[in-house]
Amino acid sequence: MAQDGTSGTFRDGGGRGVGLAGKGQDAETNQPGSLGGLARYVVAATLARSADGGAVVAIVLLATTSGSSGWLAGILGACITAPHLFGPLVARRLDTAADGRTVIAWACVFHGATLAAAVLLFPVTPPLVPGLILIASGLVGPLLTGGISSRLTAIAGPERISQRRAQGWDVASYGIGGTIGPSLVAAVSAWANPAAAALILAASTFVAAALIRLLPYARPASAAADVPRPGRTLLMMISTGPLRRTLYMTVVVALAVAALPITAVASTGELGVAPAAAGLLTAAYGLGGLLGSAGVMIRPLKTDADPLITWLAATVGIALGGAALAGTFPTAVAAFACAGVLNSYFFAATLAARSEYAPPAARGQVFVWIGALKITAGSAGTALAGALIAPATRMPLFLASGLIVLAVVASMVDRRSD
Repeated sequence: MAQDGTSGTFRDGGGRGVGLAGKGQDAETNQPGSLGGLARYVVAATLARSADGGAVVAIVLLATTSGSSGWLAGILGACITAPHLFGPLVARRLDTAADGRTVIAWACVFHGATLAAAVLLFPVTPPLVPGLILIASGLVGPLLTGGISSRLTAIAGPERISQRRAQGWDVASYGIGGTIGPSLVAAVSAWANPAAAALILAASTFVAAALIRLLPYARPASAAADVPRPGRTLLMMISTGPLRRTLYMTVVVALAVAALPITAVASTGELGVAPAAAGLLTAAYGLGGLLGSAGVMIRPLKTDADPLITWLAATVGIALGGAALAGTFPTAVAAFACAGVLNSYFFAATLAARSEYAPPAARGQVFVWIGALKITAGSAGTALAGALIAPATRMPLFLASGLIVLAVVASMVDRRSD
C-alpha cells in the first residue's frame, strides 16, 4: 500500500482510496504510525488474547475442581472454543460499522461479561446454562484475535516497513497472550480458585475495550451496502490467488505445528528425560516464537508476502522434520525453538498478506475468516496428533512435515497458474 502524500488516504494496488483520517486522530499520539497508538494496540491485544487463551483453561479447571466429570469439563471447554469457527458470521459488522473500534470494544465487553456470568452461574445452575453462555462468549472470540489485527493498518503508518514491524508486535501479542492467560489461570487457581482466575480474565477484557476505543479512528472503506456477505467474502478469498494461498497455507501450518505439544509429552521417554521435561520443550517453542516476533520488529520482512509465505512455510516444515529426527534432548530443544522462531516469521507473513491483499471493503472479514479457520485447524491438529501418537511417537511430526511440503509444492504450482 502507498499513501497519498496530501490527503492522508491509503491506496490499494488498484488505486482505490481508503480513508484513515477521522475524529480519533486529533492528538499526535492517536495518529497512524505513532508509538502511542501502537503501544495501546499491543497492550489491548495482549489483554484480550490473554483472556481468550486463558478462558478455556479456567473453565476446565473450574469444572474439574468442583468434582464434575472429565467429559463435562471437556464439553464446557469446547463450548467456548468451537464457536470460533462461526466468527466470520459476525465479522461483517467490522466492515459495515461507522467505527470498527466500537464493534471490537463491545465484543471485548460481551466476552468478559458472558465469561463472568458462566463462572458465577456454574455452581448454582444446571451445566446447560453456563454452556449456552460460553457458546455466546466463544462467538465473539475471533473478534478478539483476528478482529483486533484488522485495526493494525490504521495504526502502523503507510510505509510497508512500518506495517511489517507492527505485525511483529502483533505476533508477539499473540505469543505473550497465549502464555500469560494460561499461566495466570494456573497461578491464581493455586492461590485462590479457578473462578477467581476467570473473573480476572473477564476484567482484563474490560480494560482492553477501553484501550481499543483509544486507538486511531479509521473511516469505513466503503458504504455498508457494498460490503460483501460472509459467504461471498469466502468465495472471493478462494478465487483470489494470494488470499487463497494465504488461507490454505495458514490452515496447513496451524494443523502441523499443533503436533508439537503432543509430541513433546510423548517423546520424553525416548529422549531419556523425565516426563516433566516436556514443559521445557514447549517453553523452547514459545521462547522461539517470541524471538521470531522480535526479529520481525528489528528487521521487518521486505519480500512480497505471497511468495514469502510459501518459503517460510517450507522452513517450518523442515524444522518439524528436525524435531522428529532429534535423538537427544538438547537437539530436540533446539529444534522446538527453531520451529517457534520460523513459525513466528510465517505468522507475520500471513498477517502482511491479509492486510495487503484483502479488499478494503472486506478486510475485517478476511482477518477473521483466516483466524477462525486457523484456530479450528489447530484444534484438529491436536486431536489428530493425539490419535496418531500411539503407533509411533514421532509419526505426527513426520506427517506434519510432509503435509507442509505438499502444501508448499501446491502453492508454487498455484502461483504459476495465476
